[in-house]
Amino acid sequence: MSETMPRLFTALAEWGACMIFLLQYPRKIDGPRFWFTAGAALLIQGLWLEGTASLHVAFWMPAMAAAVGLMFLFLAFCGQGDLLGAGFCTVRAFLLAEFTASLEWQLYAFFVWETHIQGIFPAALFLVVVYGCVFFLAYRLEQKVSYGVDLPQLTRRELLSAAAMGLAAFLASNLSFVTANTPFTSSMTQEIANIRTLVDLAGVVILYAYHIQLFELHTRRELDAIKNILQNQYVQYRQSRESIDVINRKYHDLKHQIAVLRAEEDPARRAAFLDQMEAEIQHYEAQNKTGNSVLDTVLTGKSLYCAKHQIKLTCVADGAKLAFMDVMDLCTLFGNALDNAIECELSIPDKEQRLIHLEVYAKKDFLVIRCENYCPVPPSFEHGLPVTTKPDREYHGYGLKSMRYTAQKYGGTMTVQATDGWFQLTLLFPLSRPS
Repeated sequence: MSETMPRLFTALAEWGACMIFLLQYPRKIDGPRFWFTAGAALLIQGLWLEGTASLHVAFWMPAMAAAVGLMFLFLAFCGQGDLLGAGFCTVRAFLLAEFTASLEWQLYAFFVWETHIQGIFPAALFLVVVYGCVFFLAYRLEQKVSYGVDLPQLTRRELLSAAAMGLAAFLASNLSFVTANTPFTSSMTQEIANIRTLVDLAGVVILYAYHIQLFELHTRRELDAIKNILQNQYVQYRQSRESIDVINRKYHDLKHQIAVLRAEEDPARRAAFLDQMEAEIQHYEAQNKTGNSVLDTVLTGKSLYCAKHQIKLTCVADGAKLAFMDVMDLCTLFGNALDNAIECELSIPDKEQRLIHLEVYAKKDFLVIRCENYCPVPPSFEHGLPVTTKPDREYHGYGLKSMRYTAQKYGGTMTVQATDGWFQLTLLFPLSRPS
């Protein structure tokens, strides 16, 4: 039998490794279109590797680089992540493919050497069993780290680090195929196969460990950012509470001053002015009385800000239904919801169109919190959340994530949608919870 691995086997391994990541993470395309694209990618990969099999060894590295490029295009076209994420998956998929193909061919060669049994059926059986076992294990290991969510936003330095590790493992594993005149290479077929398989395995393990480290690093960074948001919203609530208490005292003193003025003989216009002032004070005292002191404080603070920036904020809320929530969680939900809505309204030039409406009500066995704001330009969505338009995406978008985590804490759900010129955020909580 030939000592050289069939290039079609390598193409199948590269395609299968890419499929592991595409089946694990969210994709841009699904259904028949995805499988048609996957079939076309396998065909192109196979034709390229088979067509370059007879090239001189000097052209072997450029041909392999082009094969890696095809893998990258496949992952970037079908995957939902950015190009840096596609590049990271390409490095890991390529090294996994190299290990899988090398292991399968080495086991098959050993089987033929021991039994002298050759043929299409044994070769196909080894291919299915070894590829299936390795890819199934790789998929399960990937699943334990990602939990079905998308890759974190990688930096160029992180991608370059992964690429350097992958390239070093690939060059070390294939050095004996290029030349045997080095202290680290061999001219014996068995030793060459051992070196390639073991070095590729080490590279796969190192990149997997690096992948775990990146996930944990980005998760900690995200949790720290969310924690800061929670703390900031709570600090804003405390500040608003103190400011509102001062205002209440001032208004209380002002009412006494008005009573003193009324006892004097004043012109009719001054009396009318005082009547109007008193009506405004009563209006202030009556507003944002929802039945929940925390919600009242948040709403009053946001209402004052909206009034200053000519944003019309209306609210219909049964605050008594929020008694089961912690103070900080209430600050997180309503503070972030209104902050996001206010930020959107500030970008609207026409001040007559700056509209926000908040509702809190019970429906059957559920509590509904709905925040709507006028949004003439609907945002694009990714993983059910709007994509921030700010350039530093890595450090934005945590407000909605913190709200989603808070909703899940109470067994609830959060949905966002943009229809008919309105952006709508809805939180749903079960009112009947186990004790």
